[in-house]
Amino acid sequence: MTRDEVTQAVVAARLERGLTWQDLADAIGKPLVWTVAALLGQHPLDAGDAATVVGRLGLPEQAVPPLTAVPMRGALPTAVPTDPTIYRLYEVLQVYGPALKEVIHEQFGDGIMSAINFGISVARRDHPAGDRIVITLDGKFLAYEWPSYPPSSYPPSS
Repeated sequence: MTRDEVTQAVVAARLERGLTWQDLADAIGKPLVWTVAALLGQHPLDAGDAATVVGRLGLPEQAVPPLTAVPMRGALPTAVPTDPTIYRLYEVLQVYGPALKEVIHEQFGDGIMSAINFGISVARRDHPAGDRIVITLDGKFLAYEWPSYPPSSYPPSS
């Protein structure tokens, strides 16, 4: 089975069995959003977790290897997402991305937020004007570090 076929099978089997994404996250003891991203092809599962998911979903054993393979991360089918939910998140970054970048640099220095050493969560918050979606991005700050050796010795020999 290909990774795309496994993703389609996971989505179909979850719906057929009436399982929630939270049910699957609980089954492997991983955070909800991470689990959904993994099952949609953005993270590899370890073999035990892959076998657990395959068992819960009633998928064939040949679904395990693609679930454990290192994926091609971040690939969206179009340059600008067309799904309304994903597009709105894209729009948020178009509007607020430069401001977030400025605030990060002002408060932390020259660097970035890691998407590798990273956590993410989604919560619902009641609000009189309509329920709110609270998305928390929790990434480690990675400072840009420039080499301390003189340029004449670049590239460094190993």
